[in-house]
Amino acid sequence: MEERVISQAVISRLPRYFRYLGELKDQGVERISSQDLSKLMKVTASQIRQDFNNFGGFGQQGYGYNVEYLYAEIAKILGLNQSHHLVLIGCGNLGQALVNYLNFERRGFVFCGLFDQNPDLWGMKIRDLEVKPMEQLEEFVRGNNIDIAVLTIPKDSAVKVAEVLVSAGIKAIWNFAHVDLNVPASIPVENVHLTDSVLKLSYKLKSMNDKDA
Repeated sequence: MEERVISQAVISRLPRYFRYLGELKDQGVERISSQDLSKLMKVTASQIRQDFNNFGGFGQQGYGYNVEYLYAEIAKILGLNQSHHLVLIGCGNLGQALVNYLNFERRGFVFCGLFDQNPDLWGMKIRDLEVKPMEQLEEFVRGNNIDIAVLTIPKDSAVKVAEVLVSAGIKAIWNFAHVDLNVPASIPVENVHLTDSVLKLSYKLKSMNDKDA
């Protein structure tokens, strides 16, 4: 049977579903209809049903969705039923903030190694992990079953570091460097361009101000 291709738009909504369902579960809500979920998420009920139908549906007509079950199923779809080992490259303020964000570990994203090219940072500990020189990165990735590399480094360094990671067998890259990485298609890359995000916000703010003028 040919595997169904899931659109990027659907994939981008899955974390939101997971987050809202988690909040409902914590509130003790046992079931919810697509209509009620649509009001919370500002997504049409039809869109919600279409999205879930990509993965088998999950709901029952006249009943809606069992919140705990749906939460668990989306967790599986997102790969959260297993842990992921991460390395951080770039231990500046942003990198340290990511390592210290405990919610990642609660979701199964565990930082195992920290690396930086600045000798002044070598030996510094962040949550009991010691910052190591970049020269040790490739061997560490090869020997510790690392799934995801997190890049919080300048764009001039990111391309070369990505080449080292690919050579070491990295499985995925979470890229905060403001550069598009040229890696094999088999290695997924999620780009987080913070400047792009704030520029979008600036545009929205300007548009609102223009309407009020």
